[in-house]
Amino acid sequence: MEIIETGKKDLPNATAVLVLGILSLVFCWCYGFVGLVLGIIAVAMASAPRKAYLENPDKYTEISYKNLSAGRVCGIIGICVALAVVAFVILVLLGVTALGVGSALMLG
Repeated sequence: MEIIETGKKDLPNATAVLVLGILSLVFCWCYGFVGLVLGIIAVAMASAPRKAYLENPDKYTEISYKNLSAGRVCGIIGICVALAVVAFVILVLLGVTALGVGSALMLG
């Protein structure tokens, strides 16, 4: 098998963005804030390489752009799910607090 050198290079941080995006999906369910932070970092890290690829696509490999895009999408989904989980937890805590205050007022 012959390796063909095309002169193209990988986008910087494409693998890191993919890993962070996947981890944001993993951690958004049980640790909402962790998934939220990882998703925000993944989306922020993807902006500069994405812009560089769109300006000069023949300079970078297509697979690195696909990895970058997949990580960015996973990060966006992780952010959305993490926000929903955090909102749900806050609503549950407010409901439990309201039940506690309401029952204390009825007893007192």
